[in-house]
Formats: sequence, C-alpha cells, structure tokens
Amino acid sequence: MELLKGKKALVLGVANDMSIAWGITKALRAQGAHVALTYLNENLKKRVEPLALEVEADFITEMDVTNDEHYAQLRKTVEEKWGKFDILVHSLAFADKNDLKSNFTDTSREGFKMACDISAFSLVGLSHHLHDLMNPGGSIMAMTYHGSVKVLKGYNVMGVAKAALEASARYLADDLGPKGLKVNCISAGPIRTLAASGVPGLKEYLKAIEEKAPMRKNVSQDDVAGSAVYLASSLSNGVTGQVLYVDSGMSIIA
Repeated sequence: MELLKGKKALVLGVANDMSIAWGITKALRAQGAHVALTYLNENLKKRVEPLALEVEADFITEMDVTNDEHYAQLRKTVEEKWGKFDILVHSLAFADKNDLKSNFTDTSREGFKMACDISAFSLVGLSHHLHDLMNPGGSIMAMTYHGSVKVLKGYNVMGVAKAALEASARYLADDLGPKGLKVNCISAGPIRTLAASGVPGLKEYLKAIEEKAPMRKNVSQDDVAGSAVYLASSLSNGVTGQVLYVDSGMSIIA
C-alpha cells in the first residue's frame, strides 16, 4: 500500500544526492507521491536536474528565498503545473562561515539577518504564498537541529535561526490548522551533507553520537525520510506544531 498515492509534494533544499531533502524526495516518491524540486541558481540546477530525472519529477523550478519575486513566481509555477498540492518540504538553511567559526558575540548584523532570513523567514514566506494552494489534510514540514535549544559549539547563529524556525512553525500551525493544514519540524541528528560540512566539529559530533546516544549509531537520510513520510501522510493527522526528533535519542542524554 502506498501511503501517499496521488499526493503532490514540493521539495526545497535538494543540493546533491547527500542532501536530507533528497532522501525525503525518494521516500515520498516511493510511497506514490508526485514530486517537484526547486534549485537556488543555475549552478545548482546542473546538480538537481539529473536527480529530478531519477525520481521522474513533474517539474523543477528556480527558487531563491531571499528574492521576493521568486515567491510569487513559485506560486505561479505550482498553480500552472499542479493547481493544488499536498506536501511542502522546507530543507533550507544557511549562515556565513565566519559567523560559525568565531565567537557568538562576534556575530555580524548582516550575518544574523541572513541566517534568520534564509533559514527561518523562508518558511513563513513560503507558507504565506502557497498555503491556499494546498489541499485540506496537507502537510508542511521543516528540517531543524538540536542546536536550536542547546548550545553546540560552532553552531552559533544557526542555532538562533533554527530556534526562530521552530517558533515560526508553531505559529504557522496555529494559523493554518483551521484550514486543515499541519505544520511540523523534524530535528535530525547530524548527517554528512553539504550544509553540515560548514559546521566546525562535525566529526566530533558524529563520533559522540556513536559512543553516547541510546542507539549507539548515527542517523541516515533514510531514517529522516521515514519520519517525513509519516508527517506527510494521514497517519499524522492529529500532529501539528511539533518537533519530531530523529537523532538516535541523543537529545535525551544529559
């Protein structure tokens, strides 16, 4: 039985085949969903196009979440290609490497604004422009990390941005619940992705999880993707405004 047969899923954040968003895309497709992907710019389009072919994506389209015009264009494209859709996956985050390498007190104003704009406001902007194209029972989900609630060296301003993302998801859940939409976050354990490579100390985090997490192993794309399928499906119809941890239990360890 395909849990998402006939559903349509728009996925933002596929950069390459190591992306969490790519694992989610494959899992949604395997459960019967039609998928569409976005890309940031022409350079990344070259990476996304072959992946889109692999999952027989209905379409791909450019989307830079720092560009107001792109939100309106994305809405127009989705409406023209699909009319209505069911699943929105937000797997976007960015911070200046200098703001991750330095002390948090040295965070620049522009770096702070950029991290929160790309990593958090984008969920609000996407929800604003697309929610009325989503069918009742639709699911919006965003990827977050435990650095939103605990201090992790080297995560710095990204932790603040992820905290803003999680708070935004709760307020969006309250706004969109009466429209039949659910909004949730998945807090994934560290995975070797293009985005994670910019975080100092990644190797140490991965090693610590293998040694200390209850399950004594790091999580994979597939682990996160399975939870995304759950949130996208009717199995989670009573779940909204939540942060679902997929981290081998590391977040419960003192």
